[in-house]
Amino acid sequence: MKTGTKCLGARIRKLREENGVTQERMALLLGIHRPAVSQIEAGRREVTSRELKRLAEFFQVSADDLLGTETSSLPRKEMMVREPKHPFDKEKFKQLVLYILASCGARPNVGKTVLYKMLYFCDFDCYELYEEPLTGANYRKISYGPAPCEFERAVSEMKSKNEIVEIAVEYHGKRQIKYLPNVEADLKVFSAREKEVIDRVVNRLSVMDAAKISDYSHEDTPWKSSSDKEIINYELVFYRTPVYSVRDYKEE
Repeated sequence: MKTGTKCLGARIRKLREENGVTQERMALLLGIHRPAVSQIEAGRREVTSRELKRLAEFFQVSADDLLGTETSSLPRKEMMVREPKHPFDKEKFKQLVLYILASCGARPNVGKTVLYKMLYFCDFDCYELYEEPLTGANYRKISYGPAPCEFERAVSEMKSKNEIVEIAVEYHGKRQIKYLPNVEADLKVFSAREKEVIDRVVNRLSVMDAAKISDYSHEDTPWKSSSDKEIINYELVFYRTPVYSVRDYKEE
């Protein structure tokens, strides 16, 4: 066992524990298996240059700090990823709701749960591609997947202006809340590239029912890497698995 590998593992473990991060959570963010994290921390597995870079970004320290080539002590970090600073654009959020509803809201499978997930993927896919969320809404991790925190207030305002109608229907023996638009969305609030993101989400997800889209959202790294009831950090999209990553869209 190399002394350098053992010391690096000890530093990684110290930082992980100080930040309250589990091995499972760190493994997800690094794209490795949990046993590999244990091996790294025990000094039984060397760290690749790619993993070293990710670890440095993960703990917001320099690679030299991790390797022990700087004399300064390792600072304790309160967050494992940077907290993005983007204000919530309520008007844009409302127009996004209207546009999604106009595109697929009449489908019997598209109720409130499906709408929640489509809003989430619109915002997070846009952030992954352009480092800017579409609306800046906050999404909380709940058991059925990500839920937009600002939804109820925005929709309440829209209902009071008769811009949308809320109805309750039965779908496969269960009560379903649906929304139908009474006005057209103002597409001028979206750039061409934002509209492309929305259309891809609609085409990809509007065929799913509540159960299927909830299961789908549960495998997205931002949701998996967040604690229950926690606000999901947008920057976790940069640790998505290839199945969920949308970065290749830029090349189309």
